Amino acid sequence: MAVLPVSPNFGDRREGARPDLIVLHYTAMPTCEAARDRLCDPAAEVSAHYLISEAGAVEALVPEEARAWHAGAGGWGAVRDVNSRSIGIELANPGDAPFPEPQMAALEALLAGVMARWAIPPERVIGHSDMAPERKCDPGPRFDWRRLALAGLAVWPGQGGDADTELSASLRAIGYPEAPADCLLAAFRLRFRPGAAGPEDSADRALAADLARRFPVDGGRRAT
Repeated sequence: MAVLPVSPNFGDRREGARPDLIVLHYTAMPTCEAARDRLCDPAAEVSAHYLISEAGAVEALVPEEARAWHAGAGGWGAVRDVNSRSIGIELANPGDAPFPEPQMAALEALLAGVMARWAIPPERVIGHSDMAPERKCDPGPRFDWRRLALAGLAVWPGQGGDADTELSASLRAIGYPEAPADCLLAAFRLRFRPGAAGPEDSADRALAADLARRFPVDGGRRAT
């Protein structure tokens, strides 16, 4: 998609990388306008490719071909420079509010287009908390990942996983980076078992094992 940059906070993708991940965020700011101002402020040194308002308005801030500054430190599978390998989408949300229907519908339409343009499969659509479990919790427990999965725009676990499989092994196979076990468990539950609490249990292991079996990360993709 040919887009003139709105935010100055971008650069070239390193080593000729192409986007093969999509990272979803919430803005954690009181208004969409405040978030837009920050994403376009040179002093802030943050940006994203797209910003979606609560009413469903989609604004392109950085061309998809460019490297926006949205992900920060973290990783997914073999990928360490996530900014060079991803499209970043910010959803206007303070962090503790539901995501309105117009916003979700706009996200679904945007995702379908981005995924088609760059041949990105559903398992490569992740949350900021997935790639940076020690630092981030967005898009948070109120985000409807299952809705996206039902539309073919993300993944959701089934019930066929082996509950005896080590959780850490499954999470590595899915793509989660190295992090303390409690951070990884929290990030996994945030997305796939929101509201779950307490120590790791058989449900965590079975769900993660099912995802690892069906969607192993880095199928032939080079590390960068």
